[in-house]
Amino acid sequence: MRFKTLWAVVSLFALAVTASAQTKISGTEVCGKPDQQQMLEVGDHLGHMLGVQQVKCTWSKMEIEGSAAKDSLTTIVVDAHGSKANIRWYDNATLANGDKAFVRFQGAVTLKDGAVIADDGMWSFTGGTGKLKGLKGEGTYKGKGTPEGGETFEVEGEYTLPGK
Repeated sequence: MRFKTLWAVVSLFALAVTASAQTKISGTEVCGKPDQQQMLEVGDHLGHMLGVQQVKCTWSKMEIEGSAAKDSLTTIVVDAHGSKANIRWYDNATLANGDKAFVRFQGAVTLKDGAVIADDGMWSFTGGTGKLKGLKGEGTYKGKGTPEGGETFEVEGEYTLPGK
């Protein structure tokens, strides 16, 4: 009986340590119009297109381990069906101290006349460099189009680093 009680206490302690090691994170990413873009008609039905884009973005109000995120190079894969699209994108964010954070986003986009109206989904860290080596975490994002043809995203979630 003592062993079961001890095991339960140790398990609860481990969960508490894991939960306390997560750090909340939020920020805003602003992306311009794509620098490179290639869209192709699939041909199976009207308005179905596949594409890839690359765009430069800037971050504000985003800090990881005491260093502000500055900018990123983002590569996007698009599967569009008329006014709806599924997207997957990869963000290579550079922090003020030179470290990089690698992020994968996945979501759904609503379009009107080819312009983004709404964009929301999930994200997860896939790693990092320097102090961010082993970076893990996840969260959600919500985006909207800008009049210039870019997008603005509000991002929130949590992260952990090994040994923290």
